[in-house]
Amino acid sequence: MAFSEFRPLDENSLIEYIKATPSLSSRISDTYDGLKVKEVGDGNLNFVYIVLAPSGSFVIKQALPYVRCIGDSWPMTKDRAYFEATALKEHGALCPQHVPQVYHFDRTMSLIGMRYLEPPHIILRKGLVAGIEYPFLAEHMSDYMAKTLFYTSLLFRSTTEHKRAVAEFCGNVEMCRLTEQVVFSDPYKVSEYNRWTSPYLDRDAEALREDNILKLEVAELKSKFCERAQALIHGDLHTSSVMVTQDSTQVIDSEFAFYGPMGYDIGAFIGNLILAFFAQDGHAAGQGIDRKIYKEWLLKTIEETWNLFHQKFTALWDENKNGSGEAYLPAIYNNPELQKSVQEKYMKELFHDTLGFGAAKMIRRIVGVAHVEDFESIKEASIRADCERRALELAKTLLKKRRDFVCVSDVVSAVKQVP
Repeated sequence: MAFSEFRPLDENSLIEYIKATPSLSSRISDTYDGLKVKEVGDGNLNFVYIVLAPSGSFVIKQALPYVRCIGDSWPMTKDRAYFEATALKEHGALCPQHVPQVYHFDRTMSLIGMRYLEPPHIILRKGLVAGIEYPFLAEHMSDYMAKTLFYTSLLFRSTTEHKRAVAEFCGNVEMCRLTEQVVFSDPYKVSEYNRWTSPYLDRDAEALREDNILKLEVAELKSKFCERAQALIHGDLHTSSVMVTQDSTQVIDSEFAFYGPMGYDIGAFIGNLILAFFAQDGHAAGQGIDRKIYKEWLLKTIEETWNLFHQKFTALWDENKNGSGEAYLPAIYNNPELQKSVQEKYMKELFHDTLGFGAAKMIRRIVGVAHVEDFESIKEASIRADCERRALELAKTLLKKRRDFVCVSDVVSAVKQVP
C-alpha cells in the first residue's frame, strides 16, 4: 500500500503511488521515462486516469467520497470501489472476453488498477451517437449477460453459496439507495435534482408525477429491485458502461453491483438502445450515415440482444439442470414437460422485468438528475424535446403494459409505432 490513509490523487501523486505499488509498476517495467498520465473521468462519480508508458499501460480509477458531478454536498461512500473490483473479478472469471482484467485494488485508497482498453475502443454511447454499427454487439452483450447472470443465480448455485455471496454485496447499500432515489423515486415527485428540456417538457414531467397507474407499477419494480437477490448484477449497465471496437465489447464501471433482479441489467442495456433509437432523428445524417438505416440496425440489435440472451441463458440452464443449483431440484423437476413449463414461466417473468426496468431507466434519463449524451448532444432544444417526448411515451407504455408484450418483436413494433 502506497499511502496509509485516503486522499484524492492528482497526476503527480499518482506517479508516486505507482512507484510504490509493485503490481502496477511491473506493468510498465518500472520505467518512467516517457510516462504519460491523463485524467479522463467524464462520468458522475470518479477520477479515472490513463497511464501510458513505452513498455505498458493501465487505467487507475479512484472513488471519491461524494458525487463528482454534484460536489461534496452529496456525500457518497468510497467503499463502492471495493464492490466494483470484486464484481469485475467475479464477472471477469465468468466472461473474460468481455470484462477488463483487474491488476490491483487498494481499499484504503478506494483505487482500482485495471486493463487499459486501448484505441480504437470508445464508449459505446459515443459510437451510437456517431451512427457507428457494431456487428458483434448483440452477440457479445448477450454472452456477457447470460453467463454473469446464470452462473451467479440459484439456477447454478446452492442456496448456501448464494446467501454467502448476497451477504457480501449487501454492503453496497449506498449505491443501491442512490439507484432507488434517482430511478424509482425522484422522477415521480418534485425533486431539486430533476431536470428536463424546459419549457417543452414541463407538462410531460408534470404528467408523470400525476400518473397513478405509473406510480403503482414503479412501486412494484422498486420492490423487486430492493428485495429480489436473483443474481450478481452489474447494476448500471447502460451504453456508457460498455467500451467497443468493431470486434471487441468490454463491460466496465460495475460500482453499482449487488445481488438484484436480472431484468435490471438486461433492461438497462436494451432501454438505452431504445433511447439511442429515438435520438437519431435529432442527429444530422452527414459523413455517409443514413440515420434511417442506422435506426433499423438499432432495432435489429435490440431484438437480437434479447433473443440471443434467451437462447444462451436457457442453453446454460439445460446444460446444468442436473447440477448443484437449488432453484429447481432435479429430484422434483424431473421430467421434460415440467422442466419446459418451469423455464417458460421463468423467462416470461424475466422478459417482463426487463421491459419494466428498461422503461424506468429511460424515464429517469429524460426527467431525472443524469441525462444521456444521445439527447444532450442535440443542440436545438425543441428538436431534442421532441425526441425525448417520443422516448418518454414509449417508456410509459412499456412500463404500464409490459405484461401484454409476448416477445421482443412486439417491443420493436411498439417502438416503430410511436408517432
